[in-house]
Amino acid sequence: MPLMSLFQMNFRAFLVLASKIWTCICYTFTRQVRAYQPVKYDIFPLSPVSRHRLSLVQRKTLVLDLDETLIHSHHDAMPRNNVKPGTPHDFTVKVTIDRHPVRFFVHKRPHVDYFLSVVSQWYDLVVFTASMEIYGAAVSDKLDAGRNILHRRYYRQHCTPDFSSYTKDLTAINNDLNNIFIIDNSPNAYRCFPNNAIPIKSWFSDPMDIALLSLLPLLDALRFTNDVRSVLSRNLHFHRLW
Repeated sequence: MPLMSLFQMNFRAFLVLASKIWTCICYTFTRQVRAYQPVKYDIFPLSPVSRHRLSLVQRKTLVLDLDETLIHSHHDAMPRNNVKPGTPHDFTVKVTIDRHPVRFFVHKRPHVDYFLSVVSQWYDLVVFTASMEIYGAAVSDKLDAGRNILHRRYYRQHCTPDFSSYTKDLTAINNDLNNIFIIDNSPNAYRCFPNNAIPIKSWFSDPMDIALLSLLPLLDALRFTNDVRSVLSRNLHFHRLW
């Protein structure tokens, strides 16, 4: 076989191989870009009918848990079993517990900032955490970021001890159960108010989590109801899933 023909065959084979490698690289890159593209919930202006409907109902209160619902944290002496080594935290809070300084490294659930900015337009937001106030207040301050949307807060001392956990009394926040509900990863927290709760899976470190974004369509619609229980009581089977 002439040397030139052998060279041409080898060159064509090289081009085919290079083309396949390039296609693979492009496919992988496209998947990564697509996976990490920010996801948004489009908010459109209300129609006159929707504005009228909203004017007929009271503005509602949305109660939010902190740990494993909006954030996950660990401190100096706590093993990081739930966080992949090397995963950077979003912020640090320094508190003193029993006269000992403790640093908490806090990871924000994906899209939490956007979630809070949207739902704060629809609801009066309340933080209700079973954590100690000194920690919960510091984390809430960071999440609020000066926006004054998380100024109402309840902590461990406002919870009801229930064996090894705590339950949260929603009537301590609002006696009108028509207009208050909670998002919490712990079913025991809202055990006394299952018709006023939206369950959410616990979050620790998954960077692809979209649970908060997935709730926005429901939360957008729920503000138009006369009684949140008329909707949430129909989804009690979801509580068992979590």
